[in-house]
Amino acid sequence: MKTTDTPAAVPAESGAPVDRGGAPSGGPRKEKKEGTTLNVFSHGVLVIWAIMVGMPLVWAVMTSFKDDAAIFGSPWSLPDTLNFGNWSRAWSQAHMSDYFLNTVLVVGGSLVGTLVLGSMAAYVLARFDFPGNRFIYYLFIAGMSFPIMLALVPLFYVVDNMGLLNTIHGLILVYIAYSLPFTVFFLTGFFRTLPTSVAEAAFVDGASHTRTFFQVMLPMAKPGLISVGIFNFLGQWNQYMLPTVLNTDPDKHVLTQGLVQLAVSQGYKGDWSGLFAGLVMAMLPVLAAYIVFQRQVVQGLTAGALK
Repeated sequence: MKTTDTPAAVPAESGAPVDRGGAPSGGPRKEKKEGTTLNVFSHGVLVIWAIMVGMPLVWAVMTSFKDDAAIFGSPWSLPDTLNFGNWSRAWSQAHMSDYFLNTVLVVGGSLVGTLVLGSMAAYVLARFDFPGNRFIYYLFIAGMSFPIMLALVPLFYVVDNMGLLNTIHGLILVYIAYSLPFTVFFLTGFFRTLPTSVAEAAFVDGASHTRTFFQVMLPMAKPGLISVGIFNFLGQWNQYMLPTVLNTDPDKHVLTQGLVQLAVSQGYKGDWSGLFAGLVMAMLPVLAAYIVFQRQVVQGLTAGALK
């Protein structure tokens, strides 16, 4: 009679404990623990950062509804009553309505001009090879590194000689020139990520370069346009140095100049409640624009990585 021997169990090595599943008990558990610790740390840093950014904004909004006595008596408490008179006083008596309208005209015109001219230049630099292509591209990049402080004096004389000093359209042209380098740099990289087959199909169907750009390529670049538009909107809306030098007419002041004027116009009797109301007025359009387009901003920033 033939018998079969049962193989003896192989003893586990002393340095590698084995669990019931046969895998070393120290590996996956240790990696999972490290991943949990890293997630807790990163979330903690994000929470701290959110508090540091959000608390001043919330405090400014609360303070805009207080009177001057409450601002100095209990600066960190909630307002007892909502004093909407601060907002109406800042809007009418402090001429914030005029400053707001001037800012909308300047930023709206410069933003449209920047996106149109910047997208056209970026499309040509990204899609066409011609002598001097790289030189022009690096010239735009060099414009990003040029400090605006060094250009204020010659820029003042150039704008003055053109008869555009203390004018809305003169400030629009300066804003466009100021924002073009970053816009061209951003959109050039974005247009390079778009598929060339779509443009080639449009050319085969008989579309011209102009029609292909405006009706085919530009709609495909919508996430990038929104992203760079938000960045330009933030920079142009909060711009103070350029309008201070090039726009000395009080009737043509923008919001940043208006806030400074509101702060210094009272002398030793500062209207702090009205000043905070004006500050929140200048801040709300920026927050609203980012909240509305935050998804498009993320899509535009990650489009190149997702190709």
